[in-house]
Amino acid sequence: MRALEIVDDQAFTDSLSLQERDWLSTFVRSDERGRDVVECIVRKKDVVAKSEEVVRQLWLYRLTTQYHYPVSQLAVEYPITFGRDSSKRADIVIYDPDRPAVPYVMIEVKQAKMKDGKEQLRSYTHATGAPLALWSNGGQTFVWHRKNPNYFVEIPALPTASQTIDEVAGQPWTLQTLIEKEEERERNSGRARSLRELIVDLENEVLANAGVDVFEEVFKLIFTKLYDEMTCHRGTYPHLKFRNSGTAAQVKDKIQSLFDDAKRKWPGVFLDDERIRLSADHLQVCVGSLEEWKLFNSNLDVIDDAFEYLVSKSSKGEKGQYFTPRWVIDMCVKMLNPQEDESVIDTAAGSAGFTVHSMFHVWGAIMDDMGLPRTNLFTMDQKPTRCVDFVREKVFAIDFDEKSVRVSRCLNLIAGDGETNVLHLNTLDWPKWGETVDRDDEWRDTYGSGWTRLRGLRADKKGKDYRNFNFDVLMANPPFAGDISQTDMIAPYELGRKENGKFENKVGRDLLFIERNLDFLKPGGRMAIVLPQGRFNNSSDARVRKFIMERCRILAVVGLHPNTFKPHTGTKTSVLFVQKWNADPKAGPVCPRKEDYEIFFATQQAESVNNRGEKVFVTDADGQRVRDDHGHFIVRHDLFNHEGKTQDGIAEAFQQFAAKERLSFFR
Repeated sequence: MRALEIVDDQAFTDSLSLQERDWLSTFVRSDERGRDVVECIVRKKDVVAKSEEVVRQLWLYRLTTQYHYPVSQLAVEYPITFGRDSSKRADIVIYDPDRPAVPYVMIEVKQAKMKDGKEQLRSYTHATGAPLALWSNGGQTFVWHRKNPNYFVEIPALPTASQTIDEVAGQPWTLQTLIEKEEERERNSGRARSLRELIVDLENEVLANAGVDVFEEVFKLIFTKLYDEMTCHRGTYPHLKFRNSGTAAQVKDKIQSLFDDAKRKWPGVFLDDERIRLSADHLQVCVGSLEEWKLFNSNLDVIDDAFEYLVSKSSKGEKGQYFTPRWVIDMCVKMLNPQEDESVIDTAAGSAGFTVHSMFHVWGAIMDDMGLPRTNLFTMDQKPTRCVDFVREKVFAIDFDEKSVRVSRCLNLIAGDGETNVLHLNTLDWPKWGETVDRDDEWRDTYGSGWTRLRGLRADKKGKDYRNFNFDVLMANPPFAGDISQTDMIAPYELGRKENGKFENKVGRDLLFIERNLDFLKPGGRMAIVLPQGRFNNSSDARVRKFIMERCRILAVVGLHPNTFKPHTGTKTSVLFVQKWNADPKAGPVCPRKEDYEIFFATQQAESVNNRGEKVFVTDADGQRVRDDHGHFIVRHDLFNHEGKTQDGIAEAFQQFAAKERLSFFR
């Protein structure tokens, strides 16, 4: 058989089926010049029957007969462009059936080492975006799935024309698959990236040239993946769908359908007609990069850094607003101890940390009361009615940054099982709220139900006075950079005037938040607010401290570590805890006015974030990171006892102080 003599490779001969042997027996013939030639299946002309060409024609034969790809979907000597260089040629290309000009499979049949062939194919698929690659030297064949630009996964076989990649790539993925991949990343922690770092890489390598709003498109993918994980966990379907499997067009159709389902489940985050705007090729790479990450997590850490990065790229960093670390939030929640029958609000919501962790705190008490195991964290489990009712009726958040509102709304919707009262409003510019509500139909469509509940908590329910409310608990980290000079915004505030009654030319935004936040609290209501350290000791802020003390009992001042908000800012901050004076038990929790009383002071000593802005973790005697009950690494701090795995901290010391002082919320 002339074809076998030309290839002269026993492994090649042994790999042939009887049908292929019969076909090869008549395949090679001599032309008028006496050369061995074959008629190319694709080019429909004679070509010299060199060894590599025989192997290529065999694969073309297999593709059309065994894999059932039509000849019209095949090409040979496909040019690969690297910059200005188009001299490289792929031996065979199978085009995407949905996009006839786009490569789906790159095939190399050169008689070289598999390792060299793989690297060549990696560069070819990177240049073209093809999701599949096949290398064969006749006797051996390897197939790879390109998950993202840097990740080739070997799969058992090449899909036929009627198969998807998933059907040949192995078992479908479940949440357990993501857990196993998470554990594998942790075992290789020396080179593992965070989700935030992954998004930065995607932005630099993929999204920078995609012609889209990076925040919007990455937010859509995280939103969609959260929905995929939750619905899979709850049994809506058995396997995860957020996968890079199939052609780019197939991936886009699947992810768009998931996104549409997520919008119906969690309304008010995206417009009903919003679509994923990434091209099929860009989307395929992004999905391949994100698919191995499990986003549902006990404390939101996995997605929190990612959201902070995305939001801070727009307006947050410019206005001095940085997401509060979760360990600081947990300390505040433990110290203010919100209850099931109390209303809670964050007036500078950011990524919803204070509201979501208030949910966790109250849900834990509800679960204990019901004799149920605590599923009070960011899980995919459905919550008891009491838990959902608390979120719907008692938990509120406001932010003036539209992107932050949508992040906060997304997390509140998910944690609250479809309930949220996160509103897009300028907390400080409350006189204009009525104008927004009355004139903006789209705003009312999105926020109407939450707005109705918020109005129900006004101190004066008549008319349109939105200055005073009756909230029990307020926790916030308002922007502490930038001044407000708009006279119409300054005018309603006492802190907007000098001691002689004249208006200030400009006022620090955080100062107005102090006064505004106190307006939100009922008599006896309590607040935790993050402020620059200077507000506590600058002589120029003495009247601010006097303003607070006239209206509130100072409960505590907790100095945070200087690195708390690094790498964004090294501003030293403290958390101020207060309770509004109140002698009337019918108006709210009792906090009788005193001229002389004890104040709790503490300073965080343990470094939670190093000078580079990287988290510092608790380690054991062997230097290994310590995990909490949910399997996540514990950030080092001395703010509270983390599930009994660390020592008591500032929060526990304050609880003892509060009980001794017989404060209304700790008895």
